[in-house]
Amino acid sequence: MMREETVELPELPSLSKLYVTAAAEAARLLISRRDGGRRLPDARHHVAVVRPDLARLTAYQHLLGEPARDVVPAGYLHALAFPVAMSVMAREDFPLPLLGMVHLRNRVEYRDPVAYDDALDITAWAENLAAHRAGTQVEVVAEIAGGGGPVWRGVSSYLAKGAFLPGIDKPGANGAGAQREEFRPPLPTALWRLGVDIGREYAGVSGDFNPIHLSVLSARALGLKRSIAHGMYTASRALAEVGAQKGDSFVWDVSFEAPVFLPAMVSVNIADAVDADGAWERSDFVGWNATAGRRHFVGSVARLS
Repeated sequence: MMREETVELPELPSLSKLYVTAAAEAARLLISRRDGGRRLPDARHHVAVVRPDLARLTAYQHLLGEPARDVVPAGYLHALAFPVAMSVMAREDFPLPLLGMVHLRNRVEYRDPVAYDDALDITAWAENLAAHRAGTQVEVVAEIAGGGGPVWRGVSSYLAKGAFLPGIDKPGANGAGAQREEFRPPLPTALWRLGVDIGREYAGVSGDFNPIHLSVLSARALGLKRSIAHGMYTASRALAEVGAQKGDSFVWDVSFEAPVFLPAMVSVNIADAVDADGAWERSDFVGWNATAGRRHFVGSVARLS
């Protein structure tokens, strides 16, 4: 059995440098699939003593509609951990191309509230390489620990479109090829008007300057007709609109189905459920394009049991 490696990073990696590395690696991966098989790196990347940037946190709260509190929003913690997770996907022995990876789903457990001045440890690794009808998918796990142990855990599912690795079950296995249920739009509870600049604005507070989100020109260079909103912007905005009823300990789950091309109008519905005593139990949310009747994302926030 191979011993798992722990890679100690001296600081949070630069996302800009990681994107440059991904672009350089993309061409090489077209010729050689690195490991020639289905093996994920048996390694965890770790950064110690990370603190949220107060100015960026404040800007994040303002942009996403989160209240100005000392407790760090779950979406901001995802952005804080994302460079460490991405450094795992940028490794030379990672078998899938980072550039063009599609974010399919995100599941977060926010176990204990994190204060803006807490010193945090962040660890990330990859697991569960699996077939998808359009390529190969993988889960990247990020955990954030405070002084008393794990406080936040996020599992992000990504798809490498067109990447079919040897040794992986045929596409369509494990339900990956299942058809989505027909979407019947509910009555909207909100309407988001997203300008063409929202990608750059979210990049400024999250640090994620992926070119597909920044401008029409940079998105077209990567094969898209227009820039698209960050999936985690839409998910985090829906989370903010659930409101204070969710408390500071919850499970947040979201699946991304269709990109939001900017500028855009996104119809949103948030439906709350209560228990027998009338206390909040969960909120389900969905966002869609009212003109096309196409769902962009669907998810839920629920009490952490």
